[in-house]
Amino acid sequence: MERIHHIGLQSSILGQYMAEIRAVGVQDDRLRFRHNLSRIAEILGYEVSKQLPCQTKAVQTPLGVAQVLQPSENPVLLTILRAGLAMHDGVLRTFDHADSAYISAYRKHSSPEDFEIEVEYMAVPDLDDKIWLISDPMLATGSSMVAVYKALKRHGTPKQIHILSAIATTEALAFVQRNLPVNTQIWVAAIDDELTAKSYIVPGLGDAGDLAFGIKL
Repeated sequence: MERIHHIGLQSSILGQYMAEIRAVGVQDDRLRFRHNLSRIAEILGYEVSKQLPCQTKAVQTPLGVAQVLQPSENPVLLTILRAGLAMHDGVLRTFDHADSAYISAYRKHSSPEDFEIEVEYMAVPDLDDKIWLISDPMLATGSSMVAVYKALKRHGTPKQIHILSAIATTEALAFVQRNLPVNTQIWVAAIDDELTAKSYIVPGLGDAGDLAFGIKL
């Protein structure tokens, strides 16, 4: 099974949304930035939905009965605070019957270049034998995603894992694949190759959390 899905290689309106979240000037419009992240997440969520378990159900219409193919179970939508909140809104519109989960993960710096990932807060439903959809706008090193997975494992074993990101680096994709189970698939709108010494993606877009919600102290 293919584990990495680079959706941005396909010709679609996704390219416009990605251009706007990257573009200096356009991305300074905080409302538009959040809205574009949400729309990107909707598209990625739709692509994920094509691979979820499904079944045919009979639906009564005013004139008869229609046989409709639809997902047979809802995933759990997991969001990494705070940058992931804008994407969560979009994924939740796609999977509007799904349960939600929230987990914090941040870089605790010992120097400008050195940091550890701290996970301090989780609010989750039952996660055992569920399909996990984890949304985070940026996969820079992949360390946050791996730390989040290790913390979530205490609450259950996933049936499938789907990671949704707007931008990922090749380094992060390799690291996540090495450290998450084989039933993990990654859905990205763009893949960038370069990381700075401070682990920021180049060309990237800057700090997604700051652009969406304001500069943090």
